[in-house]
Amino acid sequence: MNDALLVVDVINKFDHDNGASLLASFRSRLPQMIETLAQARSRQARLIYVNDAGGDWSGDAPGFVQRAIDSGEGGDVVDALRPGAGECFMFKPRYSAFDYTPLAPVLEADHVERILLIGAATEGCVVQSAIDARELGLKATILSHACATANEKLEGIALAYAADVGGVRVATSLNEAIAQTTEDGATQPPRPR
Repeated sequence: MNDALLVVDVINKFDHDNGASLLASFRSRLPQMIETLAQARSRQARLIYVNDAGGDWSGDAPGFVQRAIDSGEGGDVVDALRPGAGECFMFKPRYSAFDYTPLAPVLEADHVERILLIGAATEGCVVQSAIDARELGLKATILSHACATANEKLEGIALAYAADVGGVRVATSLNEAIAQTTEDGATQPPRPR
């Protein structure tokens, strides 16, 4: 199966409502996020960063990342999660990584069948992106151990909704997601278009 790891909203200054609680979640889950990125890179998986533009539509992704590192509350967190050389980076204006971005045609051109999602916030942009992927006919798995949340109660509700209603898989590691594929032959049914 051809996978892509979608890294959602990890470049953040944490200077917004719920910024402190989101940063605390990032810090507690950072080792799992770093491990997931390292595993994906070692498997030569396609990594695609899609991030809220925060009103900065200059298109300067390296500058955007550096400003978050230099002037944000969680610069050390952002630095640990920053894109590697040559990894795709897109800006988004809304919750979903698919809304008003070139993500869908990029995935199609790369013949991606399943997206694996990490990032923030689980209960917002991550779940919305996963549900949109399903609506586009892709398989989607949220790697919950490598997602950050501003509210753990809402995160649980959102993950349950994504799984039970949206047909999204939830795994606690990249290895678990790959094992699910091996065990069931990747039979996650497509959503109607």
